[in-house]
Amino acid sequence: MALDQIVDGLSEVSCDVLVIGGGTAGPMAALKAKLKNPKANVVLLEKANVKRSGAISMGMDGLNNAVIPGYATPEQYTKEITIANDGIVDQKAVYKYAQNCYKIIEELDSFGIRFLKNENGDYAVKKVHHIGTYVLPMPNGETVKKALYRQLRRARILISNRYMATRLLKSSDGRIAGAISVNTRTAAILVIKAKAVILCMGAAGRLGLPTSGYMFGTYENAANSGDGYAMAYHAGAALANLECYQINPLIKDYNGPACAYVAGPFGAFTANNEGSRFIECDYWSGQMMLEFYNELLSGKGPVFLQLKHLHPNTIEEIESTLHKVERPTRGLFQQGRGVDYRNESIEMHISEIGFCSGHSASGVFVDDNARTTVPGLYAAGDMASVPHNYMLGAFTNGSVAGIDAMEFADSHDFAEFDAQDVAKERDRVLAPTKREDGIPPNQVEYKTRRLVNDYLQPPKVTRKYELGMRRLAEAREDMQERMIARNAHELLRALEVQSIMDCADMAVHASLYREESRWGLYHWRTDFPEKDNENWFCHTLLSKQNGKMTSEKRAVEPYVVPIADDEKDLYDKQRIRATA
Repeated sequence: MALDQIVDGLSEVSCDVLVIGGGTAGPMAALKAKLKNPKANVVLLEKANVKRSGAISMGMDGLNNAVIPGYATPEQYTKEITIANDGIVDQKAVYKYAQNCYKIIEELDSFGIRFLKNENGDYAVKKVHHIGTYVLPMPNGETVKKALYRQLRRARILISNRYMATRLLKSSDGRIAGAISVNTRTAAILVIKAKAVILCMGAAGRLGLPTSGYMFGTYENAANSGDGYAMAYHAGAALANLECYQINPLIKDYNGPACAYVAGPFGAFTANNEGSRFIECDYWSGQMMLEFYNELLSGKGPVFLQLKHLHPNTIEEIESTLHKVERPTRGLFQQGRGVDYRNESIEMHISEIGFCSGHSASGVFVDDNARTTVPGLYAAGDMASVPHNYMLGAFTNGSVAGIDAMEFADSHDFAEFDAQDVAKERDRVLAPTKREDGIPPNQVEYKTRRLVNDYLQPPKVTRKYELGMRRLAEAREDMQERMIARNAHELLRALEVQSIMDCADMAVHASLYREESRWGLYHWRTDFPEKDNENWFCHTLLSKQNGKMTSEKRAVEPYVVPIADDEKDLYDKQRIRATA
């Protein structure tokens, strides 16, 4: 059979816990579920290959939210994230992460993942955040995925590579019943019955289009096309604060992180074209990005990451982390540019928009046990709503999800689903393969993401958003009626485009719903330029009800760690004021 040839196939399997997404949170969730009940069947489903998938496929350069005894307390960290996220947080979930993450670091260490230690053998934690000290570099961070994969093999987790989940199945009483998936090499359909399902499918990283124009030159892992967000939405789960976009500082034209949070602890800083530091803290927040944006437009741009004042040995240490781990192409890019950190600054710019709780706050709404609003459905990692979560949050909350999901599976039987739902989804999935001629997925995707840039990139203007909604509806019609897939790989891309389109629609709806500005550049509405705590100090929850996209307010739960009035706006005061 020719590679990627489409075959007609339908099969069904069952398991106790189904984990979808083999990046960071997924493998940890699967591992913890299996260790909770070794007799149970746990399936880890991944549209690529778990050995080399997800945002950590090439490794990671550090933990930037490590709560390590002696350096920080869970209370301190919870306060930091609450302030950084403009107060709109479920502190119980953040606090639980902060309490549990140190033992996860120790566990990762026992897997053979190496963290920077000082001469005494203690973790060498560095400071970047406004208040606390949480950054733990990983000089050998390229080992992280290999070490994780070894644990999966040891625990005998059932891994299904090259299967892309497309929709969740539910029973008539609203409980989760499993998922439908498609083989990305043959297009054969696989139905997986499950008592509990954990979504760990990463950020919506292919939402906006990079300024380079390269569709896969994204800031986030380009495989993360928002599939989890779309699946949760279509299953009726609530999604939180989708108007709080992910926008990051990056290396101009490279579209990788400039990593002020890796270089910062060693003395690097963000500066304008005069070489002056203009923000006190390089930790990413919406307010920091707004100051960055304003500096770019002020006539004092471009903005640079400044390293040339550092000792050559320090620069060498920074290079060994930045150029060998996570994105080894970074060093090649700088070399091609002829940029040597010892005598030249690194030009920075602003990334395209995306959804990512790991770097902001937009995700599938979960409680402190990683439970969504659909019984038996869990979410963890960059697609779940615990804010500023990063890699360590994905590991920690993946662990929480795996344990709780197995407890749910142990106390429930399989839920029944309607066979008609499978037939309907099969028709939807395979529709692009039935057309003789049409528009290839890459063209539909390019147009959709260009529209996102044209109309949705902040500052958010109501009239632009209304026009964007109309243009996206036109693109959706093309996608549904004319998009073609000539082989199984193109079908994978066609399905990803549908997720991207759903995420774009959700971005518009959520942004128009919250009638205020909050989170700095992330949600800056020109028609409502002020923060409005009286009416909008709340979560916004978006969901699909009776086939329609709806939004509602949800009160912020009472804090477990109180925030003093003079601390609440600390992140709003980051600009360094000129002194006489």
